[in-house]
Amino acid sequence: MKRAFLFIPIVFILIVSSGWAAFLEVPIEGTIDGGLAAFISRNVSDAEKMHADGIIFHINTPGGRIDSAVDIKDAILNSKVPTIAFVDKSAISAGSLISLACDSIYMATGSSIGAATAVDLEGKKASEKVISYMRAQMRATAQAKHRRTDIAEAMVDEDISIEGLTAKGKLLTLTYTEALAVGISNGTVTGMDDILALLGKKNTPVIESRINWAERVVRFLTDPIVSSLLLTVGFLGLIMELKAPGWGIGGTIALIALGLFFGSHYIVKLAGILEILLFAAGVLFVLFEIFIAPGFGIPGVLGIILILVSFFLSLVGKMPSRGDFITAAHTMGWTFLFTVALGFFVIRYLPKTKLFNRITLSAVENRDGGFSSADTRSELVGIAGTATSDLRPAGVALIKGRRMDVVTEGGYIEKGKSVVVSEIHGSRVVVREAKQEEME
Repeated sequence: MKRAFLFIPIVFILIVSSGWAAFLEVPIEGTIDGGLAAFISRNVSDAEKMHADGIIFHINTPGGRIDSAVDIKDAILNSKVPTIAFVDKSAISAGSLISLACDSIYMATGSSIGAATAVDLEGKKASEKVISYMRAQMRATAQAKHRRTDIAEAMVDEDISIEGLTAKGKLLTLTYTEALAVGISNGTVTGMDDILALLGKKNTPVIESRINWAERVVRFLTDPIVSSLLLTVGFLGLIMELKAPGWGIGGTIALIALGLFFGSHYIVKLAGILEILLFAAGVLFVLFEIFIAPGFGIPGVLGIILILVSFFLSLVGKMPSRGDFITAAHTMGWTFLFTVALGFFVIRYLPKTKLFNRITLSAVENRDGGFSSADTRSELVGIAGTATSDLRPAGVALIKGRRMDVVTEGGYIEKGKSVVVSEIHGSRVVVREAKQEEME
């Protein structure tokens, strides 16, 4: 058997265009997640374009996300080229669904397939809704490939018993010999050479596909721990931006972190248009609260809720099990703890560090430093006046008989309220609402 490595699709194109037959070997190893689903879909599409003789899925997995496994199953069922599952060691849980979707299944000596019921992080059985969904997926997939549906369902539902194979109350897991005896497996093999021989393609080249750098990055970014860090960095960036008004390094960091979070989750189909729209709506509500109606009212609360919901939905996926909800809750919890801890550091200690001083302007442009403006109006400090428009926080006030553009210290002041000039920065007049004794 001739073997090569598929680093770029052009290798396979040259082999096929030369008139040779060729198989594409695609690994399905480790935990099944959204990144793996995208990898499989890409390979199925490439194999179709290259007119491959078939795709051999090299399977050794304990299972993973149900929604990702269903995406992989759909890609295999819709494949226009023959699909072969090579179960090397185990195809457990979601791995059994993927194997059943292939046109033929070959199992290595000592391998097993089955135990496809959904469980949470603690190993407890998922809800009946999820079990029913998985049972239907297994049954429909087996039926599509003319395999025994009762065996497929028994791998999910412990209430199904099959004489000679499994008793009620036990999930069905088949060894390689049992799978061959009941027609789930098409043969027992020791490796790729045996599969090619059984397919009548003994001397056919096998091109091994490897996950590319972009797919590795996406799988890395969608890891629960990395997702938590991205959210934390995003929140901290927003905190830094609020502490230093105007668009700066904090806002840029937040934009990059949250962009990576939603971008990677969108690629693996964990986040969709709904989640992105919820996040955008939440941001708009928060901006409305800050710039249009300062304070902490319904728009701000609603905005924060929408942002958190968008994050949570992006973490649980399309068909979440209880385990997915627990994972998402853990990620959100760690994000909150990291944000509180690091946020305290950012607010309390970062302004005192050398790094912060390097990226911010520490010099004060005052008269003692040699700076002055044409009209400092320093004599206005402490002078009372009246707001002639709503200050949100900018507006107009009447001070010493003059209409002036002013800005509040951060709060909202209604039109007609008495104000007092608290600071003068060049031509910028800062005011606050006057106290009772200051109006007398």
